[in-house]
Amino acid sequence: MKGVILGIHPTAQIIDITHDIQAQNVRLAALALRDSARYFAAGTIFVVVVDPGVGGERRPIAAQSGDYVFVAPDNGVLSYAIEDLAAATLVELTSTQHRLEPVSYTFHGRDIFAPAAAHLAAGVPIDQLGPRAADPVVLPQPTLTVAAGRLVGEVVQIDHFGNIVTSIGPLRWTKPDEAIYLRIGSEHGLGVPISATDAQITIDGQTINGIIRAYGAVARGTLLATIGSSGYLEVAINQGGAAARLDAAIGDMVELYTGVN
Repeated sequence: MKGVILGIHPTAQIIDITHDIQAQNVRLAALALRDSARYFAAGTIFVVVVDPGVGGERRPIAAQSGDYVFVAPDNGVLSYAIEDLAAATLVELTSTQHRLEPVSYTFHGRDIFAPAAAHLAAGVPIDQLGPRAADPVVLPQPTLTVAAGRLVGEVVQIDHFGNIVTSIGPLRWTKPDEAIYLRIGSEHGLGVPISATDAQITIDGQTINGIIRAYGAVARGTLLATIGSSGYLEVAINQGGAAARLDAAIGDMVELYTGVN
């Protein structure tokens, strides 16, 4: 794919986000894209190839939203990176001038997505890549319910450290540090207040008291709850693997009692 991109647009700058997505896990790829895309410069083109439906009926698409363009299969992988996917400028990648021929049935990343991204980077308007498309595939949002004094989410990821990443968030610290807020609606709005000292997190029969700022705030081997770098509640062990200790799996329910009346 990189060879194809550079063959079309030799001055393109290529940056890898990750090659560690579990095979065929479209939802995990969608979460990774959500958590990373906003840190890239305006004008970035994202090429996303987690594509278990390659060669089938799913469409190859490009989507322009705000300052970014995304080139991907229409399988829901863009659901979380683009807040309103249906409102994005969406085209189906059908132009034979902007792909490699013949197109493999098993490697659209090389033959369709990489060429499309390279041509976009070289200045080709998105509408030249194919006709406008509608009704993109959208994945369900991760579970997050809010009730008086209680948030319920799910495990959405277990990273290679064994940290358990949940759908409870985005969260942000306020000052003083014992106060946390769950953002609801506006990025800068204050939503549900949470007491870092009095909060309780329950997962797989284990209760954790309090939310701390960093792993090193507790002794090595201690089970803890913290706010990860993407703003979501995580359960971890300082220098250990929480998922193995708790026998946790993606989809498990997580409850957070806010400690605020």
